[in-house]
Amino acid sequence: MTTADVCPALRVKASDPALFERAHALAIGYLESVVDRRVFPDADALAGLAAFRGPLQEDPVDPLEVLEFLDRHGSPATVATAGGRYFGFVTGGSLPAATAARWLESAWDQNAALHVLSPVSSVLESVCEEWLVDLLGLPAETAVGFVGGSSIAILVGLAVGRDAILRRAGWDAASRGLFGAPEIRVVLGERAHSTVYKALAILGLGRDRIESVPVDDQGRMRPEALPELDDRTLLVLQAGEVNSGSFDPFLPICEAARKVGAWIHVDGAFGLWAAASPRFRHLTDGSALADSWSADAHKTLNAPYDNGLVFCRDREALVSAMKMSGSYIVFSEDRDSMGLTPEMSRRARGIEIWACLKSLGRHGLASLVDHLCATASAFGTCLAAEGFSVRNEVVFNQVLVACEDQDLTRATLANLQASGECWCGGTTWRGESAIRISCCSFMTTKEDVDRSVRAFVAARTAARIGRV
Repeated sequence: MTTADVCPALRVKASDPALFERAHALAIGYLESVVDRRVFPDADALAGLAAFRGPLQEDPVDPLEVLEFLDRHGSPATVATAGGRYFGFVTGGSLPAATAARWLESAWDQNAALHVLSPVSSVLESVCEEWLVDLLGLPAETAVGFVGGSSIAILVGLAVGRDAILRRAGWDAASRGLFGAPEIRVVLGERAHSTVYKALAILGLGRDRIESVPVDDQGRMRPEALPELDDRTLLVLQAGEVNSGSFDPFLPICEAARKVGAWIHVDGAFGLWAAASPRFRHLTDGSALADSWSADAHKTLNAPYDNGLVFCRDREALVSAMKMSGSYIVFSEDRDSMGLTPEMSRRARGIEIWACLKSLGRHGLASLVDHLCATASAFGTCLAAEGFSVRNEVVFNQVLVACEDQDLTRATLANLQASGECWCGGTTWRGESAIRISCCSFMTTKEDVDRSVRAFVAARTAARIGRV
């Protein structure tokens, strides 16, 4: 292809080596700097974002100039989630193989909707489905959909459950909607994640109709407090409470739910991956009895954003809830992924998941899970030794700490975030302010933990001085 062959307004070669070589150099430079840079951008970097504002110019700009502009004003204002000292919002790093695969995937620019649109994506998602179901100990017949994140995965899982419950009651929600539909019960724990409530609202099941089950002091659902269930019940359990990291006691709850035909969904955004570790899979005992599960690969697996996963024991139920048709759509006997997700056109997420799993192998994935949990344990031990109060049982990758009073906790967190040394989020736990440490990155080292602990101590010292 020559320059004359493309859009006259652009006059640019699609494979311009100078452009892509420069992009490669800038990306490598960023990854090399992210280890030691501030975790959160400083005031000057944030002010530099003003360069992006203003009206769009009339004429094209050279792509190399666009790239340089983006790096000059954008890179300094990024949050260093790719480094080892970011502990906020359960955000994992990105494994090298997955990052590199994403670069190649971007050049391929595949649409993963249908096999005919991207045979390679179809095959890799089929492979990943088989691998993931095996690694997580789920029923062999389980289907997997590759979606944008755990929020969408939860939405899909609950939609499938809603439709399946109504179908058993003789009601086709896809054709008849919800007006006049039989009543559905929704049962979940008091510490269910906010995305579950959002999904229920979108699905027309309502937040105010939920039956909330009391939990223990770690946020685990209490089996003895479970209401009587039936086959009209949508039950939502949790693998990894977002603050404490605790897991619901799946076995007794799932056994009771299955006896009466309730639909069980497990929200396992980061915790479902515990099943891949011999050391931690006991936390998920009984979760394989569920009907659907949701997880985020960009959390514990350390895949790039955005990589959510929805699992469904009944493939036909998933396909029925997500189905669509059109005279122009070319279905095949191979995997047509649009039948397993809400999206038609979407990027080929399975390529990155495949790269993660292929680079790690079974033992590598277990080692990654163990590393994240060991990091959390080290944080808890070191901060306790420095006089911080650890407010949760550190069972997985989450640590909750606080100072001697709430005002000092909040001031310490503000100083910590402003320091740029590490970044943690704040939360409210059992009615009191706490600092939440989410250990999710393969990049985090012992040195990162030690450096971050020193930052905690310095932040608390500054907060105490500020109170005098």
